[in-house]
Amino acid sequence: MKALLSGNEAIARGAYEAGIKTAVGYPGTPSTEILENITQYPGIYAQWSPNEKVAFEVGCGASISGARTLVTMKHVGVNVAADPLITFSYTGVNGGFVLVSADDPGMHSSQNEQDNRRYAEFAKIPAIEPSDSQEAKDFVKAALEISETFDTPVMLRITTRIAHSQSMVELGEPQSSELKAYVKNPVKYVMIPAYGRIRRAAVEERMQKLTKWARETSLNTIELKSRQYGIITSGICYQYVKEALPEASILKLGLTYPLSEELIKGFAQQVEQLFVVEELEPFFGEALESMGIKVAKKGLFAKIGELTVSLIKEKISAELGLDLPAQSKVETAGLPVAPARPPVLCPGCPHRAVFYTLKKLKLTVTGDIGCYTLGVLPPLEAIDTTICMGASIGTALGMEKSNPALVGKVVAVIGDSTFFHSGITGLVDMVYNKGRGTVMILDNSTTAMTGHQHHPATGKTLREETANVVKLAELARAVGVKRVVELDPFDLALIEKVIKEETAAPETSVIIAKRRCALLEKGTGKPVGIDRDKCINCKQCMALGCPAIALRDGRVTINTDICTGCNLCVQVCKFSAILKAGEGHE
Repeated sequence: MKALLSGNEAIARGAYEAGIKTAVGYPGTPSTEILENITQYPGIYAQWSPNEKVAFEVGCGASISGARTLVTMKHVGVNVAADPLITFSYTGVNGGFVLVSADDPGMHSSQNEQDNRRYAEFAKIPAIEPSDSQEAKDFVKAALEISETFDTPVMLRITTRIAHSQSMVELGEPQSSELKAYVKNPVKYVMIPAYGRIRRAAVEERMQKLTKWARETSLNTIELKSRQYGIITSGICYQYVKEALPEASILKLGLTYPLSEELIKGFAQQVEQLFVVEELEPFFGEALESMGIKVAKKGLFAKIGELTVSLIKEKISAELGLDLPAQSKVETAGLPVAPARPPVLCPGCPHRAVFYTLKKLKLTVTGDIGCYTLGVLPPLEAIDTTICMGASIGTALGMEKSNPALVGKVVAVIGDSTFFHSGITGLVDMVYNKGRGTVMILDNSTTAMTGHQHHPATGKTLREETANVVKLAELARAVGVKRVVELDPFDLALIEKVIKEETAAPETSVIIAKRRCALLEKGTGKPVGIDRDKCINCKQCMALGCPAIALRDGRVTINTDICTGCNLCVQVCKFSAILKAGEGHE
């Protein structure tokens, strides 16, 4: 039976067919849908963890106990999980262990576009890369077999295009997978220095075996066509090359680390000119250079962003002097072109009033990763810094401790899910080191940015089962914060009053702005309206940056189709020209 699946859906299916027993992760685009889809399959325990490090450690425990295990995260999540990753490479596995790293060339939804093939090399673990949904499914099983054969965690690296593109997949039946027996073995699993030295040698021995096996594995394939030129590539770039240069000879590397020098040299000898097509870092290019293999043109493609079919065709055909037909284009003459729409906080977003007030008070705001990062854009323009998950609180402490002029003027903003991810330790640090900063936890009761996943304060698990609720205010007090205020962010006057009081306090304070995400409340509000006799068109309401407020023929209007009735604009209007939700329309 066949089905049209995205890469993420295919990985979930592959986990089911390959006998995965435990699947763990933290939501992060483009990886999120893997675990969400795994919940439909019986026999797999699946959970969200508070962050990627914890998810990886849960996966370590599952594997050591004998279960085939899948751990999922986006590329920057591997940074968070790097500590256990490097050491788990030393200990090796019991049940097969697959780490899905979902990289994001082009930064569609990420703060950087790092190439996590480097992590595979750094950790000395094998990395495999599917080029379509069928391989995404099949490679899960292949990764587990590699893991158990060579006693190693395995990275299954995908990119955004593989994760979200759909292609046909041949479905198979799930194979039975029994738990492997757990045997106490401190020398293997307890990494004190004496045992670590033993395992370090085992890692090098394993790499030698993997490198030899890289020559033989069917994950790497050669397609010999034109002897004039050949291309070494992998992943989604293989699909681009096939479309751009159908006559090219191709070495498709499904196993992208370690590389077989013998295989690559053998392919290179069969073509007159050799090209490397890869996104981001010159990972293959540098490896070929170290092998002494000549590439027709070094640095043919930039290290930045995604490749495209047309770019590959243009660059390589120019080098070869080929007159290849141009890419077919859809005729768009005469068709209307949709204007570009910048990202913006949703109508009724509970974060909007917070940033409006912080900007009004001219405070320095250290931001974090989430929907609320959009508070940096016009017209709100309230955020000064955003570095990585959980960094807002530590950054705020560093600013006030290093610059006396900023004491009492710095506010850290962080979402509820991000606070659980990696904000708690930052808050502990602020309390311990006697910081005077104010931390605003923007609690919208979900992990909104990645599609509304649960976290420890929502009362639900990944499978929608009832869970214990971790209460943010009690947690803040438990780590030593004495000043904790909870408020409704739709009350502008109260927000301003509380922020002024807490930033003036001579100690750490926490403000919890609590209101459910507008998308979770969609359809429950009534739109506001405008009294045309009172409106002087001052446009102060537009400073909120609400998509429901717009200019039409030079006049401020309310789009009642998308207005949620949060009434922030009612509070901003000094002329009582905006009617409260339900009181009237234009």
